[in-house]
Amino acid sequence: MNYISFVNELVRKKVVEQERVVLFGQNIDAGSCLSGLTRNLHVKPASMIINSPNSENTLCGVGFGLMMGGVNSIFFMKQLDFLLLGIDHLVNTYNFIRRKDPKASFTIMPCIVDGGYQGLQSSFNNLGDICSLARIRGFTVTNKVDAERIINAELLSPGFRIIGVSIRLFKEELIEPGLVFASPDNAVFQYTQGNDATIVCFNLSFPYGHELCRKMGEKGLTASLFSVNTATPTNWERIIEDVKRTGRLVIIDDSKSENLSCHALLCEAQKNCQVRKHVMVTKDMSGDWLSPSHDQLEIRYDEIIDKLL
Repeated sequence: MNYISFVNELVRKKVVEQERVVLFGQNIDAGSCLSGLTRNLHVKPASMIINSPNSENTLCGVGFGLMMGGVNSIFFMKQLDFLLLGIDHLVNTYNFIRRKDPKASFTIMPCIVDGGYQGLQSSFNNLGDICSLARIRGFTVTNKVDAERIINAELLSPGFRIIGVSIRLFKEELIEPGLVFASPDNAVFQYTQGNDATIVCFNLSFPYGHELCRKMGEKGLTASLFSVNTATPTNWERIIEDVKRTGRLVIIDDSKSENLSCHALLCEAQKNCQVRKHVMVTKDMSGDWLSPSHDQLEIRYDEIIDKLL
C-alpha cells in the first residue's frame, strides 16, 4: 500500500464513526479528491461533506465557528501555502477561542507541497513556521506508525490542531518501521536503538533518516532513529539521553525555512552532552531557490557515515 492510500483509509475510518461532523475543502468529494487524500469519504446522516470554494480565510473562520458551536469539523486544504491566507484566524481568532476551552474539534489537514517544480506559490513546506505564530499544535505524518498514532489520537479530539501530509510521499510505498518509543503527545517517535549514532529527523525527512539507518546497518553499524513530528516546543529528554550514550548526532531537516527547530536540538545536545561528532543535513537555500527545482534533499549517505567514524 502506498502512503496516501493508508492515510486516506485512516481518515475514512475516523470520520464515518462520528455522529456529527462537517468535512469541507476544495473538491474533497469530486475529481481527484486532493490526489486521493479524501477519496470515498462517507459520513452519517447528521453530518455533511462540503465541496467549498477557494476562500481559505473564510473557511478557517467557518471551522472555528463550528468549533464554538460544538460541532466537530475538518478542513482539508489543497496545499499548505494557502493556509497563509488564514493567518488572522489562526492567531487572533484562535487566541480568543482557546480561552473558552471549547469541547468540539477543529482540524486543518493541509497537503504540504514538497515534491518540487510547483512554482513560486508553492515554496512553503515548514509546518513549524505556521505553528510557531500562535503555539498551535501541529503534526506531520511520514510512515505507518506515526500516521496511525497521530490521526487516530488527534484528528477529531477536542481542540484545534494542524496535521500535514507530504505530497512528495503520496505515491511512495508506505514505510512500516518498528517502534521503540512514542511520547504521549505524539511529538517524538523512536524507531530503532543503536550504539554508533543518534539520527533525528524533522518535518517530513523521516524517509531519509530511515535510509541512512539502513545503510549504516549494511556496514555493521547501528543507530538510534528518531523523528520529531510536532512543530510546537518539544521535550528533547529522550533524544538527549541517547546522544549521551552514542556521542554522535545526525540531524536531518527538509524544511525550506530560516526558522528551524532542529537548531534548538543541536544547542541542547551540545550543552548537555559530549557530542564527539555531528552532521547536520538541511536544505541549501543559497542558490536560486525561487526557480523551479526538485525538493529532494541531496544526501550522500556514505559521506555521512564516513564523517561519523
